[in-house]
Amino acid sequence: MKKDDVPPRKIAVLMGGPGSERDVSLATGQGVSQALRSLGVEVVEVDVRDENFELPHDVDLAFLTIHGTFGEDGQLQKILEDRGVAYTGDGIEESRIAFDKILSKEKFRENNVTTPYWQVVKSGQHPTIPLPIVVKPPRQGSTVGVVIVKNEHELSSALVEAAKYDGELLIEKFVPGRELTIGILGDQALPILEIIPKGGFYDFTNKYPFLNPQAGGGAEHVCPAKIDHDKTKEIQDLALKAHRAIGLQVYSRVDVLLPENGAATVLEVNTIPGMTEASLLPEAAAAAGINYVDLCARIIALSRARTEGARR
Repeated sequence: MKKDDVPPRKIAVLMGGPGSERDVSLATGQGVSQALRSLGVEVVEVDVRDENFELPHDVDLAFLTIHGTFGEDGQLQKILEDRGVAYTGDGIEESRIAFDKILSKEKFRENNVTTPYWQVVKSGQHPTIPLPIVVKPPRQGSTVGVVIVKNEHELSSALVEAAKYDGELLIEKFVPGRELTIGILGDQALPILEIIPKGGFYDFTNKYPFLNPQAGGGAEHVCPAKIDHDKTKEIQDLALKAHRAIGLQVYSRVDVLLPENGAATVLEVNTIPGMTEASLLPEAAAAAGINYVDLCARIIALSRARTEGARR
């Protein structure tokens, strides 16, 4: 067993956070905590509500399970680096770029990663991309504030809804296609998982039906997706290219659309993807023969290797 494969003695699992994905994060944190305890690690669960959270002085590693704002956008990573605490996942700048959909798009363009045509508009401006389009607040996670606009009369309300979250909006050309997601662990692309929503698109309700059973959300997951071998390899390579375009080294989940008669196209990269009972990354890992506990151990090992590499 290599040094990086031996889990740290004491790990703080940071969960919750002040953002819109707090409940999902708490569920992820509970799952990770249970997995780490099964490895014989001493686990301290920390419910983070703002930047003033407290950590025991003898913690060896912070395992980050805070999705979206504050957890995934570089803020939490900077606080931990300032405190001299090692953590899971990628660094401050990489996290910031991945979380900001506009900065991600710029990195995709620079590195020739196929992604839907896009433009940026300020709050109050109207986009010039012809309908149908997708309106997105660029710095929110888990499809929060995302609206698909197919008719002109829907546009104003979509812009108002997205503007609740940001003064700058990302407008994408709507690409109809199969919804795919590819987990990345280091240099390994996991089996492709296809998401078939019960209704509409894969929004917050469909992602986390256990948070609101009355909403009737949910989705069917097919993993590995029913895609031929050559196309599968092409899509996995595209996902790895997107992961690397942002400078990521540890792990992520890359969301991709596959049109019926066209090339796969990358939507975004998630650097702290969900690890709940309904989450996609653990399901894809399981299809690759990596159980939940091993997945947590792999994330720790890859994170420590990144940190060691940064020190050299």
